[in-house]
Amino acid sequence: AQLARLLAGRLGWKLLDRNLIERIAQTARVDPKTAEELDERVDPWFHRIAKALWQGGYEGTASTTEAVPMDSEAVAALSSRILLEAASLGNAVFVGRGAQCVLARHEDAFHVSIYAPRKLRLANLRERLPGATNLEALLEERDRQRAAYVQRYFSRDWTDRRLYHLMVCTSIGIDRAVDTILCAAGLRAPVRA
Repeated sequence: AQLARLLAGRLGWKLLDRNLIERIAQTARVDPKTAEELDERVDPWFHRIAKALWQGGYEGTASTTEAVPMDSEAVAALSSRILLEAASLGNAVFVGRGAQCVLARHEDAFHVSIYAPRKLRLANLRERLPGATNLEALLEERDRQRAAYVQRYFSRDWTDRRLYHLMVCTSIGIDRAVDTILCAAGLRAPVRA
């Protein structure tokens, strides 16, 4: 999140990260907390079956949120729609929500996978959630949810390097990671020594 904020700030572009939840909540006319709880999640199998039966068919979909109870699937559909709308306007930095899959056919999109060593990820999580316990389990659960989300809605493995133009390890530092992304995307000339 810090890297994306810095990147968007340096470019003067809009950032769609946590604020995407607010847009989803407005569009769906639900409380932002509800949208956040359903964001980047996969509904349990029994919920999907019950919903399909309620709609009259297995894994049925609906085009509006008014006819369907708000669930993770509805939030994922809204998220994809909003990402596509924002991409059509240009000059935006997207974080998560399967953007690498949603925008896979957008030739002007530059897809970056940001990763870090486990030790650094735990330290960052500890800093963001100072009172949290069992950070190892929390980290594992977040990774599991992200993987399940991309698999469920896009039938892809979120770690598949073919989804990205660039993969950057933040152990080099946030500023250097942003410089690397800008340079690789052709948005800034490389610095010559």
